[in-house]
Amino acid sequence: MMNVPTPALRTPSHDARDVAIPSPTRHGELTTRSAWWFFAATFAVTWGLGVLVVAFMDRIESIFGPMGYTNPVFILMVYSPGFVALFMVWRHYGIHGLAAFLRRLTLWRMSMGWWLLLLVGMPAVFYTGAAANGNATDFPFDPWYGVLPALLPAFLIGPIEELGWRGVALPLLQRRFAPLWSALIVGGVAAIWHTPAFLMSGTKQSAWSYWPFFCGVVAISVILTPMFNAARGSLLVAAIFHAQMNGPAWPDAQPWDMLGFVLVAMVVVMVNRRAMLTRGNASTELLLPNPAGAPAEVVEMPPQRRAQPGAGRGRAEVRT
Repeated sequence: MMNVPTPALRTPSHDARDVAIPSPTRHGELTTRSAWWFFAATFAVTWGLGVLVVAFMDRIESIFGPMGYTNPVFILMVYSPGFVALFMVWRHYGIHGLAAFLRRLTLWRMSMGWWLLLLVGMPAVFYTGAAANGNATDFPFDPWYGVLPALLPAFLIGPIEELGWRGVALPLLQRRFAPLWSALIVGGVAAIWHTPAFLMSGTKQSAWSYWPFFCGVVAISVILTPMFNAARGSLLVAAIFHAQMNGPAWPDAQPWDMLGFVLVAMVVVMVNRRAMLTRGNASTELLLPNPAGAPAEVVEMPPQRRAQPGAGRGRAEVRT
């Protein structure tokens, strides 16, 4: 008698990675190759808008105001990595997959050492760089509470990039490359992506030197990557990290803060060299499974997932 495969509903006692993961749409799963498509689409949107801004700067500023965090065209350019990432996840996994992707914003657990580096160590780099500039005691807001409204764009604009850089690109690259090499790729691409900001008057980058910034962005990517992996691919940690980099209260520390980040990155790699040079603990999943006990429906597993180790032939999985 033929054995007919039957759908298997996993209980909460099973590994959460096998539970409630949305199946891909007809467009298939995102793969390492998809990371390069993400980069291409992000550059097309941002640099395409950048060309228009540079060509019609006066006209655009007369309509939308000075180029910066209050200009909607500039905001759209900054948001493009996040928008491209959200579109790709939705296209390949549907609305349930998009919800599972954004559920990674709820991940926060990592060691106290990483939290200290994130919340204390990174600001310390800015103040050390500012001390080298002789302005460590400068505070750009008077009265002091003027910093409070300035925190809003720091948390709502720059961190949206992380939906793309660490939300999609880094996990996909870590499926093929060790975390260190993946971090260098993402950091190098992100640094080049920022180039139009150096060509636009009114942006803070327009007053900076490019190459220290480039090296600093790559170093920041290296610092964030083991932190990101320790937090199981947390989008929350990546967003907070990016907000720290854009902190409006930090004194101007260019270019010494960038050198500081390079030195910190070197220490992080040395201390975590095993984790940075092997893929064993790398976070490679885009979607966070549904919490145990949530309503679910049975969905037949696609062929590409059946071939993975531990996936039974013809077995079904659960999704919301």
